[in-house]
Amino acid sequence: MQQLKLGIPKGSLEKATISLFQQAGWNITSRSRNYFPFIDDPDISCALVRSQEMAPYVANGTLDLGLTGHDWILETQADVEEICELTYSKSSDQPCRWVLVVPQDSPIQRIEDLEGKTISTELVEFTKRHLVKKGINAKVEFSWGATEAKVVEGLVDAVVEITETGSTIKAHGLRIVCDLLHTETRLIASKTAVNNPVKRKKINQIATLLQASLKARQKVALKMNIPADRLDELVKMLPSLHAPTVSHLFDPKWFALETIVNSKEVRNLIPQLMEAGAEGILEYELRKMV
Repeated sequence: MQQLKLGIPKGSLEKATISLFQQAGWNITSRSRNYFPFIDDPDISCALVRSQEMAPYVANGTLDLGLTGHDWILETQADVEEICELTYSKSSDQPCRWVLVVPQDSPIQRIEDLEGKTISTELVEFTKRHLVKKGINAKVEFSWGATEAKVVEGLVDAVVEITETGSTIKAHGLRIVCDLLHTETRLIASKTAVNNPVKRKKINQIATLLQASLKARQKVALKMNIPADRLDELVKMLPSLHAPTVSHLFDPKWFALETIVNSKEVRNLIPQLMEAGAEGILEYELRKMV
């Protein structure tokens, strides 16, 4: 088949994206000083592209498929097909936020206070449109980097910056006024590729396995042995997709039980299971969950 041209976001999301693809079943190997990583699938070719430029390249057909933030789709207003949402980042699985940031002692307390002010950001067009919708007349300048420093040094009145937790912003002595946009990674495709049945099938395969990999990150499997006389009690304690898998052991006084639970529940659940008589409890990670 004609190769599917896949864009991998270069920069902060690069390692996280390659890791996600590896979990999904594709090994992508970056090459030193090379913008075309190797992927172990003859039906796919890869290119490293900045997230900010991904949507236009997909829209014009240079790439068939790519991963980029919803923020950059909105910024460029590129005409692409959004295949699915993939919430992951370089350090967490939480959506990022574009926030309005000012110095701690700034008189700006709400977005309406930006009237007549100067703002610096990489997300220029989205910010301009957002202010127009609010009826606010302000100057929005493009920032080539070190955006937070501009407001610290008093070069601008405010900045619109991306953050996950806000901790870096606070560490610089700045204050978040409000959120402008919550964003996450999207798998996007060109409309030409989507209308090609062969490429569409490959796109669906990639989307399914990437989503299955992310879903599996939120779950773990638990196995344990439970006494027969405590079976009903223990089963009621265990959340699962439908019902736990229960099987007889050679000893008729014991059962083996297996279930899938949210990973965040395990730290509380295991002590409770032990108190209820469960033994030999095993926890293991999942690779995919469809």
